[in-house]
Amino acid sequence: MSKHLSYRTKNPALNSKSFQGSLASNTSDAMTINGTVDKTAISLCILIVAGYFTYTSSMLWLILPGCIGGFIVAMVTIFKQHWAPYTVPIYALLEGLTLGGVSKLYESIQGQNGELLYEGIALQAITITVCILLSLLLAYRANIIKATENFKLGVFAATGGIFLIYIADLIMSFFGTGISVLNITNSSNFSILFSLGVVVIASLNLVIDFDFIEEGAEKGAPKYMEWYGAFGLLVTLVWLYLEILRMLAKMRNR
Repeated sequence: MSKHLSYRTKNPALNSKSFQGSLASNTSDAMTINGTVDKTAISLCILIVAGYFTYTSSMLWLILPGCIGGFIVAMVTIFKQHWAPYTVPIYALLEGLTLGGVSKLYESIQGQNGELLYEGIALQAITITVCILLSLLLAYRANIIKATENFKLGVFAATGGIFLIYIADLIMSFFGTGISVLNITNSSNFSILFSLGVVVIASLNLVIDFDFIEEGAEKGAPKYMEWYGAFGLLVTLVWLYLEILRMLAKMRNR
């Protein structure tokens, strides 16, 4: 059995079933790690350009269509993996519009005296996200961090618990309330530690994503899976960036 198999990641975009029944007919048409890195870089460039446009133009109305459109395109990509070369750049574009708007929204929040509470928070969040990505990638390639079965199961359980909290908070929001630890105005020690824990779990999901991409390359998945692998990383990075924003906002309130 492959060292990568027997676990299904909580990331809906990347799991062991993604590579079943879809092997390349020859080596030149097979997925490679370098190819996935290239596709990820292209996708991130699209996301950053789109985000910069929304951020600098202050077109906050793009947040909602970007979010909804991104979700729809993500679902299409998951169920139609061979469309990934076309849907992933669109997903990156839509998520960029959303993240740029959300970042501008954070930095536009004013205090009681009219001062900007979170000025510069977007650049800090981007820097931390990039540092985490590169650090974990280097650690994984150097075998400092290994995606063992116990590691995967632990991350799976923690990620599932976090998403249950998200769902509960969404349901509660319909009744005018919510879970306090998710509120950026809650700057208690417990709330900040909770956000830090979520950032750690989101970061560890990157290690599992690397593992599944490596599996695809080892098993000879078709070339379009390079785009699909890039999509899986984007899903995790978007989550990680948003959680870092939330954590930094809470810390600014202290």
